[in-house]
Amino acid sequence: MAGILIVAHTPLASALLEFVEHVFGQVPDDVFALNVPPHEDAKITFKKLNGLIEQMKSNQEILVLTDIMGATPSNVASRLASQPGNLLNIQIITGVNLPMLLRAVSHRHEPLQEIVEKSLQGGQQGVIRIRETGKVSL
Repeated sequence: MAGILIVAHTPLASALLEFVEHVFGQVPDDVFALNVPPHEDAKITFKKLNGLIEQMKSNQEILVLTDIMGATPSNVASRLASQPGNLLNIQIITGVNLPMLLRAVSHRHEPLQEIVEKSLQGGQQGVIRIRETGKVSL
């Protein structure tokens, strides 16, 4: 079973984890969130992320979901995944949204590559324009 880490700007990561708890009734094993506060040094964020990875050592496969490409959460996750000597299979998806997260948690028992594909599909399919509207007077 793959572990899932949500790494996002404060308070998004913990809010997404609360959503998981709301939908599933509890936070499943090996699903964690890391809030990245404003102006936190990337080295501190890296240490925190590495600590969470250490808690998940029983998982050889880890999916990291981040909020914005090029921001501290995705940069730190990328650095962790490309660290020399890393024996874990870490995949990173940026642009996390609720449908993506639901797919990831629902399919975490499958091989990591399948979780990634289903998560990406869920994230993309969850972004829908409901209808075009004209001007609305309030």
